Amino acid sequence: MKKKILALVLVLALVASVAIGLAACNDNGDQLVFGLICLHDENSTYDKNFIDAAREAAKAKNAKLIIRTGIPESAACYDAAVDLVDQGCDVIFADSFGHETYILQAAEEFPEVQFSHATGTHAHTEGLDNFHNAFASIYEGRYLAGVVAGYELNEMIESGKITADQAKMGYVGAYPYAEVVSGYTSFYLGAKSVCPSVTMEVRYTSSWYDETAEKNTATALIDNGCVLISQHADSSGAPTACEEKGVPNVTYNLAFPDNDTYLVGSRINWAPYFEYLIDCVANGTEVADDWTGHLSTGSVELLAYGAGVSDEVKAEVEKVKAKLLDGSLKVFDCSTFTVGGKMLTEYMADVHPDPDPKNPIPDTQVIKTENGVTYFAESADGFRSAPYFDVRIDGITEINEA
Repeated sequence: MKKKILALVLVLALVASVAIGLAACNDNGDQLVFGLICLHDENSTYDKNFIDAAREAAKAKNAKLIIRTGIPESAACYDAAVDLVDQGCDVIFADSFGHETYILQAAEEFPEVQFSHATGTHAHTEGLDNFHNAFASIYEGRYLAGVVAGYELNEMIESGKITADQAKMGYVGAYPYAEVVSGYTSFYLGAKSVCPSVTMEVRYTSSWYDETAEKNTATALIDNGCVLISQHADSSGAPTACEEKGVPNVTYNLAFPDNDTYLVGSRINWAPYFEYLIDCVANGTEVADDWTGHLSTGSVELLAYGAGVSDEVKAEVEKVKAKLLDGSLKVFDCSTFTVGGKMLTEYMADVHPDPDPKNPIPDTQVIKTENGVTYFAESADGFRSAPYFDVRIDGITEINEA
C-alpha cells in the first residue's frame, strides 16, 4: 500500500512539473517564434540580406521563423504585425525605414510582444520596454570597399586607361536621406584615401528597389564619364549595367563574383543582432533601446572579392580594417574632407526625433575630438544607431536630387 501511495505521489509530482513547464511555454512549446516583416522579397538584395540572416539566427537559436514579404510602408505593416502576433510570435522585426510608425503602433497595443526595427529613430525617445531600433556602422564597410575602388582607379591611371583628373566614380542612390549620404560619403572617402584625385557623381532613383531605374541610372552615370560605379539601391540593375559596359562595380548586400567587372561589396550582417534579440527575449533580459553593430561584432562585412582584386590590395584593406578596429582611424576624420572649402569643426545633427513638437529636443553636437583626431561621430554610442550624417562634402556632386 505504501508503495502504491509513493508511486501516486511521484506521478502527481511529474504531472505538476510538466504543467508548470507547459505554462511557461507559448503555443509552440518552448520554441521561441520570430517574425520578420520585409518591404520586398528575396529579389531585393536588401531584403534578401535580412531573410538570410534571420534564417541563420533562427537555426542557430532553434527558433521558429515566420517571414512576411512584400509589406509596404503603410497600415499594411501594422496589419502584418498583428497577424504575426496572432500566430504566436514572441518577437517581431521590420526591415524598412517607413515601417517604424506602424511597428510602434503595434508595440503600444501588444506590450507582451517585443518589437524591433531597422534604421529607425524613435526607440530611444519613446521609452517603451518592448520597442527597439537597431543598425550597424556600415559606413566602415563602405569605406573599406571604397579603398578597393581607389586602388582600382590608381591601376587605371597607371595603365594609361584614364588620367588622374578622369578618376570620377558614379553612385546610384535611392533617396537623399542621411543613410544614403552617409554611405556614399564614406565610400568616397575610402577611395580618396588612396586616390587623391577622385571625384564622384551621385544620381537618385527615388525608389529603394527598381531594377530598371537603377540600371538606367548607372548607365547615365557611365555615359557622363564615370569610370567606376557603386550603389545604395536594392537590385542588380547597376551591376548589370556595369557588366554590359565593362565598367568596374562595387556592390551593396550581394556579391556578383561571376561578373567580370565586380570588385567587392559590403553589407550589414544582421545575424549577430537577431541572435542577440532572440537570446534576450528567450531569457527575459532587457533589449537595448538602440543597438549599433560594428566590425568588431561581426555586424559589418566586406563581401567576396572579385577575381581582378590582387592579393596586395586585399592585404592593404586588412591594414585599414585593423586601424578601424583599434580606433586609430576614423571614417569621417574632418581633416580628410572639406565643406565649402573649409574643415568641418562643428555640426548640430538632428539625432533625436521630437515626440512633442511643442517641446522639440535640441539638435546634437556630433563633432568630437579624441587622441588629436577631430571627426564626425556617426551612429555613435549615446546618440543613435541610424545614420544622421547628411553633410554634403566637396568632391561629390548630386544630380537630380529628389
